[in-house]
Amino acid sequence: MHPSQSPLVRQQQRIGHHVGGADAYAMFNLLTGPQLLDLVEQQLPEHRERLFPPTETLSMFLAQALSSDGSCQQVVDEAMVKRVLGGLTPGSTDTAAYCKARARLPLEMVSTLARQTGQMLAEGAPGWWHWQGRPVRLIDGATVTLADTPDNQAAFPQSGSQKPGLGFPICRVATLLCLGSGALLDAATGPCQGKGGDEQTLLRSMLDTLQEGDILLGDAFFPTYFLLCELSARGIDGLFEQQGARRRSSDFRVGKKLGARDHLIVLSKPKVRPDWMSQEAYDQAPASLSVREIAAGAKVMVTTFVCPKATPVRLLKVLYRSRWNVELDLRHIKTTLGMEKLRCKSPEMALKELWVYLLAYNLIRLLMAQSALLADQIPRQLSFKHTLQIWMAWQQHASDTYDAVAINALLVLIAEPRVGMRRGRIEPRAIKRRPKPFPLLMKPRAEAIKEIRQYGHPKKQR
Repeated sequence: MHPSQSPLVRQQQRIGHHVGGADAYAMFNLLTGPQLLDLVEQQLPEHRERLFPPTETLSMFLAQALSSDGSCQQVVDEAMVKRVLGGLTPGSTDTAAYCKARARLPLEMVSTLARQTGQMLAEGAPGWWHWQGRPVRLIDGATVTLADTPDNQAAFPQSGSQKPGLGFPICRVATLLCLGSGALLDAATGPCQGKGGDEQTLLRSMLDTLQEGDILLGDAFFPTYFLLCELSARGIDGLFEQQGARRRSSDFRVGKKLGARDHLIVLSKPKVRPDWMSQEAYDQAPASLSVREIAAGAKVMVTTFVCPKATPVRLLKVLYRSRWNVELDLRHIKTTLGMEKLRCKSPEMALKELWVYLLAYNLIRLLMAQSALLADQIPRQLSFKHTLQIWMAWQQHASDTYDAVAINALLVLIAEPRVGMRRGRIEPRAIKRRPKPFPLLMKPRAEAIKEIRQYGHPKKQR
């Protein structure tokens, strides 16, 4: 290799070497490969031949989620155009058949595909993508709004501070992601109002997704006594920001001193059993637990990494700063893919729509991992939005044959841009561009429409 060759040329040659020596179909095992097709086949329900069989319906649902339009009409129109171009008899462009096919699609099928795709990606991640060879899992929560229908309001009530008819149903989503690959491993949903929808409860429902040897990173919502005990019992280490009340009372003069603002403390089991916990589980929980507290600037962190020699403070600080990636991942899912506002009118369909978005996210992550692996990069250095744009353009213009040259070009295009490693970035939670000067809707829409019909639109828009 000539020393004057640019890094991009060397990267293209490296990817070309890998691709040229591999079977094209096996190489492009992202959306059409045998392993993923096997997962789809295993989850298919019993069905008869229709215009929209389950696999076609799922493919259209994914395309609808990734579309900027997002309407059923657009995805049906595109399907009929493809049939015409393929020499097949076109069907009706009415969306009723497609909507019924979506309703028949099992929620369990979509959620299982999303989880298994993420697991497949995480298991295939090389050790150098992890932290000191150990997989790191990120936990965080977010909220999405649903269409304002009576069924959605009953299942996912709007905020209690809003008057009836003025708010939207809100669903809380807790996500468990892989730091190395960016894959979504699991997700749990619940209402924002009432019991069972807090992030602690949702995390407990996903603990079986974690494996011995994993590391869990989270913010101050998570480091409760019983969670730390559960992680220790499972052979999982945790690193969290300390909860507010304990952070304010942290005194580094007590406990076993390990270094400057670094000590071991002993936590005692709460005397009151939580409502969610059975008496048997409460009795089996240890009476005390030794954990480590460290200070990092204005933050106080609590961790099960108790050995200062194996895990010095500087390493733990760097590790915790990587928690910022979960914020970026959630932004990609909600904003880049458009999951902030779910469109479906019923709770079951809204959850199905949510899992379709999560499946689409994992498929994009599969593309990024494939490209990063062949370019000797880590997926976090590649752009999610750029990969999505490349994939959408590929889907529109590529032929049905995926030869090695085309795959080479696709992977090179994905790996070309680099994003900065912006750990600990701080941005104001404010927008510069003003919305249109319409007043807020302060009464149910039906009442507002009735008043407009009777009195007309108000002359001033305040």
